[in-house]
Amino acid sequence: MDTTPATFSSWLNAPAHHAWLAAEGQRLLEFAKASKVAEGFGNLDYLGCLPVNAQAETMNTARMTHSFAMAHIQGIPGFAELVDHGIAALNGPLRDTEHGGWYAAPFHRDGNTDKAAYLHAFIALAASSARVAGRPGAQALLAEAIKMIDEHFWSEEEGAMGESFNRDWRLEEAYRGANSNMHATEAFLALADVTQDNRWLDRALRVVERVIHTHAAANEFLVIEHFDRHWQPLREYNQDNPADGFRPYGTTPGHGFEWARLVLHLEAARNAAGLVTPEWLLGDAQKLFENNCLHGWEVDGAPGIVYTLDWDNHPVVRQRLHWTHAEASAAASALLKRTGKQRYETWYRCFWEFSESRLIDRVNGSWHHELDPQNRPSADIWAGKPDLYHAWQAVLLPRLPLAPSMATALAQLAASAAV
Repeated sequence: MDTTPATFSSWLNAPAHHAWLAAEGQRLLEFAKASKVAEGFGNLDYLGCLPVNAQAETMNTARMTHSFAMAHIQGIPGFAELVDHGIAALNGPLRDTEHGGWYAAPFHRDGNTDKAAYLHAFIALAASSARVAGRPGAQALLAEAIKMIDEHFWSEEEGAMGESFNRDWRLEEAYRGANSNMHATEAFLALADVTQDNRWLDRALRVVERVIHTHAAANEFLVIEHFDRHWQPLREYNQDNPADGFRPYGTTPGHGFEWARLVLHLEAARNAAGLVTPEWLLGDAQKLFENNCLHGWEVDGAPGIVYTLDWDNHPVVRQRLHWTHAEASAAASALLKRTGKQRYETWYRCFWEFSESRLIDRVNGSWHHELDPQNRPSADIWAGKPDLYHAWQAVLLPRLPLAPSMATALAQLAASAAV
């Protein structure tokens, strides 16, 4: 059910395009190696260097561990030690050994002792990928991540993740976020493959039912990001800080694309597992993609996808972020595989042409993480080049099936190639 054969020539079937994606992935990986610091992985600057006194961050450490694990699974030398380094950091200085869970920085030196669902979702994803890679310590990390999700974050009543807690888990933030639940959905798909437990697919469906099929559907399939603890939309949230990197005001087209892809992965995973799979999943993914293209692409007269929109679908933050375009191309490839429709091929090529001409930095390495409204490199929201995860996945996903999840799919491809 993954694919409908295309009647046109698709880049997804072109050996040269696959070779280009692989080469770009190798280039991204080599750049990211420099992010290693004593207690995990830190933020690289624009030139790919660590700033003086660079410190590890849990988000980067989890994302790098996941990304490097997928490189190792493919048989690319030089990444096993980096995966092990990430596992050691997540099992060590980034973890709260007294109360459980993970800080945002080693030993909470940044002064923040809260436990965030967003970070814990990435830790579960990293642990699952490292487990598929067969690295030591990955199973213990995976078990601990699952325990934290089960005991603290997952709400069976809500069918979604809580947002954050204080250090000893006694105080919960009176907020619910689509972003953290989106990355939890991604992690749940991977956990279902690694654990062979379909409850993760049931949980993922419940999240999608709430965030997409209920709330986004009522808003022209532009994702509502912020809610109170009773899941009532907070439309004015962060209006005074509209360019926040994680909780921006309004709607975020990049997340619409990311959700579209995840909805298709969920559909494929549930079908593969023989579970009841709602027919609306495909329709929701298509509407997410189409409406975020309509309102996000070139809406201010310049090429590219704006970061955010207001509630009348006018651009608010007009910077073009690299992750947005990575997710747009990945969503186009997923819809192309699922439907075989040529309009998704057109969008897929459009997004990659933009990324190649504007975002990919052939001089200093990696991708420009942010462009200003005139498509010039800028650093108002995201300074430097700390993110491997989005671009790396964008060059992997077009070469993989919609299910299983990425690390498992890569392991299966490696195994089949060895036969």
